[in-house]
Amino acid sequence: MAQASIVQKQAKLKQPESLRRQLLRKHVWFYVLAAPGLLYFLLFHYVPMWGVLLAFQEYSPYKGLWKSDWVGFDHFQRFFSEPVFLQLLKNTLLLSFYNLFFFFPFTIILALLLNEVRSALFKRFVQTVVYLPHFVSWVIIVGITFIFFGPSGVLNHYTDQWFETNIPFLMSNDWFRPLIVLQQIWKDAGWGTIIFLAALAGINPEQYEAATVDGANRWHRTWHITLPGIRSTIVILLILRLGSVMDSNFQQVFLMWNNFNETAASVFDLYVYKVGLQRFEYSYSIAIGLFNSVVGLILMLGANFAARLFQEDGIF
Repeated sequence: MAQASIVQKQAKLKQPESLRRQLLRKHVWFYVLAAPGLLYFLLFHYVPMWGVLLAFQEYSPYKGLWKSDWVGFDHFQRFFSEPVFLQLLKNTLLLSFYNLFFFFPFTIILALLLNEVRSALFKRFVQTVVYLPHFVSWVIIVGITFIFFGPSGVLNHYTDQWFETNIPFLMSNDWFRPLIVLQQIWKDAGWGTIIFLAALAGINPEQYEAATVDGANRWHRTWHITLPGIRSTIVILLILRLGSVMDSNFQQVFLMWNNFNETAASVFDLYVYKVGLQRFEYSYSIAIGLFNSVVGLILMLGANFAARLFQEDGIF
């Protein structure tokens, strides 16, 4: 009896291992398919994380990583005491707030409008039109902006002809943020509707039929069925967007930045470029980037905690 119980225990211990092997053999091609993506994140997102050590050093390319002098939190103290810190923080948060306040709701509204289109052919045509700008580079987007809003652009041609005035769209601090948001909406709003359209497709159509029978109009169906049906998707995407609130799309800002709008264009990402690649202060620039990442992580965790507090689905 004792030997039989021991054999049974050993068999139970072997079951999970054999089950794992069976699952591995069964889904081996799925792992092969996922391998390039996993390798990409491993090589370009996890392996470079050792570089955060440079934020606590006075890095010198001649001395290398391990022989450079350790300075602790000196770079962070210097950054927080810089006169430009408050301006960078203000510009970065304002730009992120503008994108969050205008771009994020616009994608939801656009997805709702596309969802209401009944002609499949016309819907596919509109989707193709609004998706295309996503595949256009920021260089071309900014070039088109110069054509329309430049000193000798289309709009200034008509304002000069009709009102005898020239509006400095691209050389004004007041116009910098609105142009950035308009570019963002035009380029990525259509692409951002994909997830919302997928969530809308998961709503049971019988709910709309029952609401129509009860006399609900299109606005009532949207407010009481459609929006609650995609609420969890909205919350998750909002949390993810809050995690990147300190990122300002460096390529876009860099292409739009000039000496005339520098007061509004000075954000953390642009400052890191100037410090790291123009002044060659590598450790100082990495410290600023690490600060941005930590703040973004805290905001994302806080938003996720708030979502859980209100009994909404978070990202984890």
